[in-house]
Amino acid sequence: MAISEYLGSRKNIAGSVCGLAGLALTFTGLAGAYWPVVVAGLYGAGALVAPPERPALPDFPDPSARLDEVREDFGRLGRCLADVELPPGAAGSLDELTGLLAALLEPGWVAEALARDPEGVHVLSRMVRQDVPEAVDTFVRARWWHRLAPGQEPPERHLERQTGLLRREAEKLAADLGETESRRQETHTRYLEDRGGDR
Repeated sequence: MAISEYLGSRKNIAGSVCGLAGLALTFTGLAGAYWPVVVAGLYGAGALVAPPERPALPDFPDPSARLDEVREDFGRLGRCLADVELPPGAAGSLDELTGLLAALLEPGWVAEALARDPEGVHVLSRMVRQDVPEAVDTFVRARWWHRLAPGQEPPERHLERQTGLLRREAEKLAADLGETESRRQETHTRYLEDRGGDR
């Protein structure tokens, strides 16, 4: 520990307070001729009994900050998807999914409920940053190869299935958040009922 750090440490502060008590004893005449030993001894005792310094905790971003980052990434994803030409069925399925994701990410009480659910933030982040981009990218690549070698299952069917699966996952996330809010409401009702019953 550097000298400048030690000067502001708990050990130095506690030792200094005890050393001042030693000086007070000296001025009242209780320390006698051995006052330097008394002052130094009390300083040392105070420094020994002081609680140790706690290391600073890492400054992790709170979930709402993570949600803001996901919201920004979702905006970038939307601009990217606008440039992709999709067949009507796949486009409709993707629009349903992105509409649901937009509703979950919209600032307000829904986003606040989501921010209290780190697993939900992770699921949404994975969809926005990995699952949807990968589904669209693989569709674009497979469509090019399908044009060269037709006869295989059309790539838009895979995209529709993928977006359908992702939509169900997002719907489950929304349902779980709604259930959490319902339980919160029920808990508040029970609290009010119990509080009223105590009177």
